[in-house]
Amino acid sequence: MHDEIRSDSRAPPRPRSLAGHPPSRKVDRMIQLRRHPLRVALLALVLLAAAACSDTGGKQEEAPAAGANAGQANTPEMTVQMVTHAAPGDTFWDIIRKGAEAAAAKDNVKFQYASDPDSGKQATLIQNAIDAKVDAIAVTLPDPPAIGPAVKKAIDAGIPVVAFNAGIGEYQKYDVMSYFGSDESLAGETAGKRASDDGGKNLLCVIQFQGQVQLEARCDGVKKTFTGNWQKIYVNGSDLPSVKSTISAKLAQDKSIDYVITLGAPIALAAIDAIKESSSSAKLGTFDFNPQIPPKITSGELQFAIDQQPYLQGYLAVDTLWLYKNNGNVLGGGQPTLTGPFIVDKSNIDIVGKFAEGGTR
Repeated sequence: MHDEIRSDSRAPPRPRSLAGHPPSRKVDRMIQLRRHPLRVALLALVLLAAAACSDTGGKQEEAPAAGANAGQANTPEMTVQMVTHAAPGDTFWDIIRKGAEAAAAKDNVKFQYASDPDSGKQATLIQNAIDAKVDAIAVTLPDPPAIGPAVKKAIDAGIPVVAFNAGIGEYQKYDVMSYFGSDESLAGETAGKRASDDGGKNLLCVIQFQGQVQLEARCDGVKKTFTGNWQKIYVNGSDLPSVKSTISAKLAQDKSIDYVITLGAPIALAAIDAIKESSSSAKLGTFDFNPQIPPKITSGELQFAIDQQPYLQGYLAVDTLWLYKNNGNVLGGGQPTLTGPFIVDKSNIDIVGKFAEGGTR
């Protein structure tokens, strides 16, 4: 709030002085109290004791204990549909759902979740949410040309939409209200620099789903800052045994590869087995996190993980939609709200690892 600016240049009238007039009893009493803080404290205690009882001497209704119903909204229930590109068995999405469910419980939100790694089917899930007349939608945009038109239909139908996790460079084209996620290009550059600092000379970047913009941005970012040779391969992220065998075959065929970067925690775990199977000495770094990652960092099988804090993405997506519906708030100011990148390695794994054990990192 801004102070009112006066156009009149005259100063406001000065208060009348008490000089020459004896102070009133009230003023005299206030001066005495200021000079004797102990009296003030005793008087306050008396007033508090009196306030604790009713006029009839009965006990007042007790306030709920601290933490009881804390943060639980009394706003009307609303339905939020979350639609993602999660592949079956990818534990990364469990963390996003935990964040979303925590916000939903706080905000009196009926939370619904659906996913499909196929872009066309993900668009169909969004259409289903439109047909069901949900109150709001939170969506990932791994393939904006395929998914964006369905998002635009939701917005045209009066359903507010936020995006998260994928589509940071495209979400504004579809009038999406806010975006929550990591800057994937910056995250890739962070990983590429770390691999160079670790002494890598020949790096292999592994992409688990072809055509997803956030994964391509990660590998392109790695390429930008890695000082050695760089190459990438595509694997089928929905088939982890196949992921392991494909990486193993590549490492066996090209013994010069001394650093592997994977773009998801389950893929990293498969790569650890592939490195052992192929008798490779390559170091490994990854993107994303799950409870199985901290022990691998501690053991040295994994050098680092680039965390995008998925719990935050799920939480903020739901909480922002609730704030918008109930108070007209919009986060981000037209720009993405970044949740990463955050690099986790041996220097901070003790701190982050305890939260990973609880399934929130």
